[in-house]
Amino acid sequence: MKPVRVRFAPSPTGALHIGGVRTAIYNYLLAKQTNGTMILRIEDTDQTRFVPGAEEYILKALEWVGIKIDEGVGVGGPHAPYRQSERKSIYHQYAQQLLADGNAYYAFDTEDELEAMRNRLKAAGSSNQQYSATTRMMMDNSLTLPESEVQRKLESGHPYVIRLKVPDSEEIHLHDLIRGEVNVHTSQIDDKVLMKSDGMPTYHLANVVDDYLMQITHVIRGEEWLPSAPLHVLLYRFLGWEKQMPQFAHLPLLLKPDGNGKLSKRDADKAGFPLFPLNWIDPTSGELSKGFRESGYLPDALLNFLAFLGWNPGTEQEIFSLQELTAAFSVDRIGKAGARFDIHKAQWFNQQYLKNKSNEALAAYLLAALPPGATCTPNKAEKICGLLKDRVTFTHDFALQAQFFFEAPTAYDQHVVSKRWNDDAIKVLTAYSHALSSLTGLTAEVAKTTLENVTATLGIGTGKILQALRVAISGAASGPDLMVSMEILGAPEVAARINRALSTLPKV
Repeated sequence: MKPVRVRFAPSPTGALHIGGVRTAIYNYLLAKQTNGTMILRIEDTDQTRFVPGAEEYILKALEWVGIKIDEGVGVGGPHAPYRQSERKSIYHQYAQQLLADGNAYYAFDTEDELEAMRNRLKAAGSSNQQYSATTRMMMDNSLTLPESEVQRKLESGHPYVIRLKVPDSEEIHLHDLIRGEVNVHTSQIDDKVLMKSDGMPTYHLANVVDDYLMQITHVIRGEEWLPSAPLHVLLYRFLGWEKQMPQFAHLPLLLKPDGNGKLSKRDADKAGFPLFPLNWIDPTSGELSKGFRESGYLPDALLNFLAFLGWNPGTEQEIFSLQELTAAFSVDRIGKAGARFDIHKAQWFNQQYLKNKSNEALAAYLLAALPPGATCTPNKAEKICGLLKDRVTFTHDFALQAQFFFEAPTAYDQHVVSKRWNDDAIKVLTAYSHALSSLTGLTAEVAKTTLENVTATLGIGTGKILQALRVAISGAASGPDLMVSMEILGAPEVAARINRALSTLPKV
């Protein structure tokens, strides 16, 4: 059995869409599971759509998610170069082979002539207005022109493209690892352009040639390429490579959160969630599209979430490390139906991964996000993160929810003040502040015991004043464990905050 070789082959036409990341993940998992090779190839034959910075973005995004490239752009390898724009001469060789064998032809039609052809077909009521076996003999190409005229046009530099000559009445058979048998009649396939007028190949020729030369064994790509697959089967046959043709697997679409239609950037923007792994600034418009990383998602949580968009392990387990995903993954457990992009599920994955991280690892997020002038020891940061980790969804939530540890409140929840700031609360907090001032150290247990002693002495139930105490310390009506919070703040700071509230809030 041949070693598994897969490729991820994005085009540098903008930011890497999260659907492309999922495609890369599935390729990566199959490669790692079989001790195979993961190749990164940049398909940049359409120079009109090239976007500066897009290739660098792709490399950074894959690295952040945790996908390690074994061969290709940024790494090198035995099949270099791995940018299709640098392989132009290679494709010409195979285009000439197709021409020589009668499986392709030169087409000299102008845009006006192509438009006229489509209009004629439309006027005649045809539902298929393509350049195909039914129309090619009415057009300006090497099949209809004398050989001398073809040579004259070629020698004079007349613009042309090279088109595939699709058989006019044949059934193309393809086995897809996800969808099973796929059969398409050639009447549904047009004579696709293989080489453009600028001398660059189209996706169809370039990807087939590269997949063959790079010995790709499995092509895992999006569903949008399924209609092109029969055309690629024809190219493998015409080039004599049928026995080396890779196995195909066309992934299900990513659907809108409501399940109705394909997910788009507009849908994501409208719902307020990112659609790219990292921040992307459009080099033309300057528009910023926020990424999952900058929105506070962990890369391993995002990878786990994306792996489940179309695939399932057949068990109840949802949280998988990369090693566990690699062991459990199989292409035959990828479904055909579109996968609904549930951003709430993505948030849930992120919560679980944050909970499972060590306090030391989480402290790094908090320390990095502290405002200028704020000081915090690593030990204190770890304690804060340990307290907050069950309450956060994103990495930036630590700094937001920890703010009261670094800044005493200047405003107090008015609902709690109106309901709970009363004579009993003032009596207890006054006595509690005095008791704390005499302590040399404060633990959560000591904070609790001291409070219970004060309320017992005054004959006031502890539960009646807890919200007032929380508001005095944090300004908020709710928050993390109050006693642990006081331990982190320390007795002097807690006493000072209580005294400030006693002097600021109205006497009852």
